[in-house]
Amino acid sequence: MNPVKTVTPSQLSEFLLNVAVVRPVFIWGPPGIGKSSLVTQFAEQLGLPCVSLLGSQLAPEDLIGVPQITDGVSRFCPPSQIARKEPYCLFLDELNACSHEVQKAFYSLIHERRIAEYELPAGSIVIGAGNRAQDSAIVKPMSSALLNRMVHVHLQVSHRDWMAWARVNSLHPHVLTYLELRPDHLWSPPPKHEEPFSTPRSWHMLSDALHQYGDRLRDEDLESLAYGCLSPHHAGQLKAFVKQTRSRFALHSILKGESGWPSDPADRDILYFLAQSFRAQLVKELPADVQSVTAQNRQLAHRAKALLKDLAAISLEMAQLVVAEEDPQRTDGGSGSALPGWLLVEVVRDLPRLVEKRG
Repeated sequence: MNPVKTVTPSQLSEFLLNVAVVRPVFIWGPPGIGKSSLVTQFAEQLGLPCVSLLGSQLAPEDLIGVPQITDGVSRFCPPSQIARKEPYCLFLDELNACSHEVQKAFYSLIHERRIAEYELPAGSIVIGAGNRAQDSAIVKPMSSALLNRMVHVHLQVSHRDWMAWARVNSLHPHVLTYLELRPDHLWSPPPKHEEPFSTPRSWHMLSDALHQYGDRLRDEDLESLAYGCLSPHHAGQLKAFVKQTRSRFALHSILKGESGWPSDPADRDILYFLAQSFRAQLVKELPADVQSVTAQNRQLAHRAKALLKDLAAISLEMAQLVVAEEDPQRTDGGSGSALPGWLLVEVVRDLPRLVEKRG
């Protein structure tokens, strides 16, 4: 399903509070962005226990139950996990990964809040969730009858929401400081082939492992953990970032003129990280509209051109990456990471050789 409108995690809570209490809701989103934990938190806010069923592991009898004969009449007895006397939140995770037979078993549960003779207690809530076909996850087409029984909402990754949660939950300083600098690395699209990729969940896993190592963390340990949790590009950048924090090079010092670009061939990974961070800083700080440029923006642009010239003298390739029309590492087809057009015009005017080489 292609999203028409998306919500952030903080917006989802309000959406569920107003909709899920009256109608079943289905949450769409890629793996690892927190769908399950958000539903659990929502149930806790309402003071309801949350019962989670994993659609990909269910058989029809896990819902309908098994027949028993009482007074010569067969009756289906739903499992005790579902057949509760007090209201609760029923979370149907990976609902669109279950078989069509299981989907049919959900019809009456979702639409009528009933399974055979058992009815969910008044005040109970039903929420489903699942990945999308483009996420390279296990999904099956959801029948139109099931689709039409729920209100659909699409969840997107929010760097601001996740960082607020990460600080409260004391995630590892390497993770916090890196993602403050590179918010665009919090999530990456699922790859077409089998390899780790970056999600809020995988950053959380990395943080837990880093905490466990503590002061015993060696460079080779960090490398193994990063490449085991994150996309290869993000893992390499994190490794360079940690190496850079342990060295004398820092982007803010370079921007202030307190230090220069690292020129030693042994520091090429640091130079690459700094160049990518430099580009991200320009995208973040400089407005797209020239009419909105302030004196501070103009000062940063002037400094940026001088730094580009210095960077090109060390590595023309790195300077080309900074002024590329789109982020060369962006894989989702988006265009929101482009440098402002007015800055590129000035680069063409003041550094024509750099742009000619790039072309």
